[in-house]
Amino acid sequence: MFQRNLIQVALLYAAAIASGYAASLLRVPLPWMIGPLLLAAIVSLADKQPTIPWITRPIGQLVVAASVGLFFTPAALTAVSQQIVPMLAVALLTIAAGFVAALVLMRIAHIDVVSASLASIPGGPVEMAALAARHGAQSGTVAFAQILRIALLVLIVPPLLVALDGEGADPATALANGPVDYLGALLLLAIALGGGFFLKLIGMTTPFFLGPLAATAAASAFMMPVSAPPYFVLAAAQVLLGVWLGAMFKRELFVRSPMLLVAVLASTAVLLLLTAIMALVISWMTGIAWQTMVLATAPGSVTEMALTAKILDQEVALVTAYHVLRIFIILPLVPLIFALVARLSGRPGAD
Repeated sequence: MFQRNLIQVALLYAAAIASGYAASLLRVPLPWMIGPLLLAAIVSLADKQPTIPWITRPIGQLVVAASVGLFFTPAALTAVSQQIVPMLAVALLTIAAGFVAALVLMRIAHIDVVSASLASIPGGPVEMAALAARHGAQSGTVAFAQILRIALLVLIVPPLLVALDGEGADPATALANGPVDYLGALLLLAIALGGGFFLKLIGMTTPFFLGPLAATAAASAFMMPVSAPPYFVLAAAQVLLGVWLGAMFKRELFVRSPMLLVAVLASTAVLLLLTAIMALVISWMTGIAWQTMVLATAPGSVTEMALTAKILDQEVALVTAYHVLRIFIILPLVPLIFALVARLSGRPGAD
């Protein structure tokens, strides 16, 4: 069984690479993520999906986070520090917007308030599903809704912004970063790995994104001799993340509750609309490009939004900082918020 699964996984990744290459020929934004995501979702929904090794997600996150960390130059950190108040406001308003989206999900899918809220507030599928199990809510529904929202953002936001902007660069050109300093790239990945294991050791959530991001951002800010990895390494990381995300679509969830798909689509549309309004208001108030702010306030998927910012030549550090600060505010607050919601709704596990 192990050998057969290994062969199936190898064939899936070969097909994913081919789909990424095809998407790159079509100049699709984030081709090496969107192509494999669609392919893996189709395979999974056809009930032919092999078991994807869990290690693929942290590896993909580490490489992308390390690449994004390079944009935290001293000048970028100065610009980010001037946005602390809007960043705090966006984080808190996103929680409020998540409850509005949860109301839509409740009305259409007829699920309880705790499940709907955990499914709607951006916080990561793994973390939110764990909270759902703790409060006696529908963890499968929560994970599905979170994953579907992230996938929709990946499939909709980058192509839409590139189309509206009209000046999106070729992804390979935008993300390649010119000549490669292999020693600098190895140093970057070593620092990223150390940051990931450190956060893992202290029990931090999403350690292999936040740890590498913090470590490489510090290395960039202190102007250490680090360099971006070769483009094929970044493309491979996107393939890993795309396949992992697509593999999360399980056929039984669609068969068991067809209205859940409709409900998640509707609630995601509401959440995206509310965050886009936030983005336009902050853009008007601060003078920051609206494309940057739409990516910065998008409800989830920091890796994809940061890469899209690079393709559009927007402020990558600012986009990343908005998402990271939101993560650090939402994740500690969410257990407290939903313990209260569970208590008020009479759910088990509220203590």
